[in-house]
Amino acid sequence: MESKDDAPRTEEARLRARHFYLVGRVQGVGFRRYVEREALALGLTGWVRNTPDGRVEVLAAGPEDGLGRLAERLRQGPRGARVYEMSTENLESAPPTGRFHIRRDP
Repeated sequence: MESKDDAPRTEEARLRARHFYLVGRVQGVGFRRYVEREALALGLTGWVRNTPDGRVEVLAAGPEDGLGRLAERLRQGPRGARVYEMSTENLESAPPTGRFHIRRDP
């Protein structure tokens, strides 16, 4: 008989989705490629893209600890980048599935 303690229902095991917007020197410095590489290493799904107003937008999904690690790495950014502001929003909708990728649409 399985006990309640054996069930994989911890907060960390549940998939979450989070939307990030990054402001600063984040375009033209390899930021999207950096985000893609970091998200894939963390086993996250979703996408990253540049916005017409100069920000970088990220939609990522996975376990809470992976999203937290991604947030730390987003604040750091790649060499040459400078993140001045990062906003986040937890999403209630279904998380994106499939391989994390760079979106080219605005």
